Amino acid sequence: MFGGGQVKYDRALTVFSPEGRLYQVEYALEAVRRGTLAVAVKSNKDVCIAAQIKIPSKLMDGDAIDKLFQVDEHIGVAISGLHADSRILINYARVQAQSFRLTYDEPVRLNMLVKSIADLKQMYTQYGGIRPWGCALFFIGIDATGPSIYTTSPSGIYRSFKAYAIGSGETCARDYITENYKADMTFDELINLTLNALKGCIDEELSKDALRVGYIKSEDIKFKLCSKEEIDGFLKALK
Repeated sequence: MFGGGQVKYDRALTVFSPEGRLYQVEYALEAVRRGTLAVAVKSNKDVCIAAQIKIPSKLMDGDAIDKLFQVDEHIGVAISGLHADSRILINYARVQAQSFRLTYDEPVRLNMLVKSIADLKQMYTQYGGIRPWGCALFFIGIDATGPSIYTTSPSGIYRSFKAYAIGSGETCARDYITENYKADMTFDELINLTLNALKGCIDEELSKDALRVGYIKSEDIKFKLCSKEEIDGFLKALK
């Protein structure tokens, strides 16, 4: 890809290759695929998301590494790819959610919020002098439409899923979920499926220090980021 006549297509964001490809967007997608694995699963009532974290150095404080964030009371998000890009988009999403509350006096619907993020990402694929966002945001939420899972791509595409995985090992996790998914799962079954999909598709042993878990139950419709003690309880239940 870096040799011969393809170099000019490789370097320019706004120039299509003869095959109709934008290589810079594809490189951004590759940055997402190289991120740590995140898995989200929803049932008829509840929705859960879990993400692996890696601590690159023994000197680093692992508690300061975040993969899951709260956007609004009823919306959580996991990130994959460049953390700096993700942080800016999460702040943008929070502002959009609060603006909607102030304007309409009700919580924003997740599909509307995700579309605004995807529109912003798409803008960064068609102008010279800028680069695509090197991250994907992986949303969960419960609103008037019920539990939802959405992904946004650096290309500006957004999609809704019953369950999904992004990051390193995503294909393995998706295959596992496809074989074991049921819409009428209990909350405990939902957590177990999510964590087992992670456990079977990463190289490291799952631990409370290397895992972030969040969920939303239909009974209160509030995103909860789990403590280490709660995560440890979920992991012990798997065994």
